[in-house]
Amino acid sequence: MTITQEEAFARIRLLRSTNVGPVTFRQLLMRFGNAVAALEALPDMTARGGRKQEVADAGRVRAEVAAVRAAGARYLFHDDPAYPALLNEAPGSPPIVTYRGDVAMLAKPAVAIVGARNASAAALKLARRFGEELAQQGRLVVSGLARGIDAAAHEGALSTGATAGVIAGGIDVTYPPEHAELQERIASEGVLIAEQPPGVEPQARHFPGRNRIIAGLCAGTLVVEAAPKSGSLITARLAGEANREVMAVPGNPLDGRARGCNQLIRDGAVLVQTADDIAELLDGFTGAPRSTFREEPAHFDLMPPELVEAEPADVAVLLSTAPVPVDDIVRASGESTAAVQLALLELELAGRLVRHAGGRVSLA
Repeated sequence: MTITQEEAFARIRLLRSTNVGPVTFRQLLMRFGNAVAALEALPDMTARGGRKQEVADAGRVRAEVAAVRAAGARYLFHDDPAYPALLNEAPGSPPIVTYRGDVAMLAKPAVAIVGARNASAAALKLARRFGEELAQQGRLVVSGLARGIDAAAHEGALSTGATAGVIAGGIDVTYPPEHAELQERIASEGVLIAEQPPGVEPQARHFPGRNRIIAGLCAGTLVVEAAPKSGSLITARLAGEANREVMAVPGNPLDGRARGCNQLIRDGAVLVQTADDIAELLDGFTGAPRSTFREEPAHFDLMPPELVEAEPADVAVLLSTAPVPVDDIVRASGESTAAVQLALLELELAGRLVRHAGGRVSLA
């Protein structure tokens, strides 16, 4: 699909407007047909939600576009043929990313390799070997350019094939600083992806979004070594929510860095020890993973077609600060799904609604 420069600019501006997230963005496009019309309607919709809002400043967005060009990067929109199909299917996938490198690599069958930053020497060697052998098989090895397992997986993949690095900051920001050479090599020989605008330094709140992209790009996510409650386990959970394979390498139970992987296996992740084990799981992946590490997906349609013609329902009284599934709100209100979704959309634009994993919402 080819979009005009006016529409592309409007989309960037729409996404940079306050309280417009991935789900909201797509619902606005569905309701109004294009971002130009959605931008015009945004202030009125926000006012109906109970707040006043101005859309993102056009001058600031022009400066962002210039910074993307200066970095040698480009924008990739969710309905562009080059946008990865698996990522588009994942819950909460970003409608716009920036990238450097060969975007055609994103069409390769992809596998994520993640793990501990303070990894053991044995785990680093294993991650490097996994990256090398999986890339040699023609797969795209995806990781987050973090210290430890991520870096080892990227380095292994670069030695024989392709890798994609997903970063938490802007496309022109290097993090951690010691990975400047590795990040530049990935941008030159592979593909580098960022969701945040240029110039944005990575902060703690950005890493779950980065992890969502890593998991969404791939048919499967492998955790090589991870402590309990680590970011790698968040990536594994997101992969499970997207109905992808979750795999883990078992480790010594006396080593705290192995407990996360061992817990994943106990909870339903597939135990793997070689690249061939991964290939057996992922070759011909049809969306029916063998791993059982996942949460029950939401049963409602986030973007019902009827949203175009709907009028918002009055559902604010049914909400509290406790997250509740949207389909529960639909049943309790007696309204159509589209009417409820439109009401939630207006509340979110006004900053009064928060979306949670599993299709749940709450008052902010």
